Amino acid sequence: MAGLFSKIQRFLRSPKGRQLQHKARKLAQDPHTRRKVGDALRKFRRR
Repeated sequence: MAGLFSKIQRFLRSPKGRQLQHKARKLAQDPHTRRKVGDALRKFRRR
């Protein structure tokens, strides 16, 4: 598994990985997205 984590770390340090991190942070701050995720979690927890 160490190989998998090192590949993930390398990707996150790459320009494409940094771009995806920025996009994820931006989406996480959006109230609409947060509400959608919260709704999905509530549905999942009920099962």
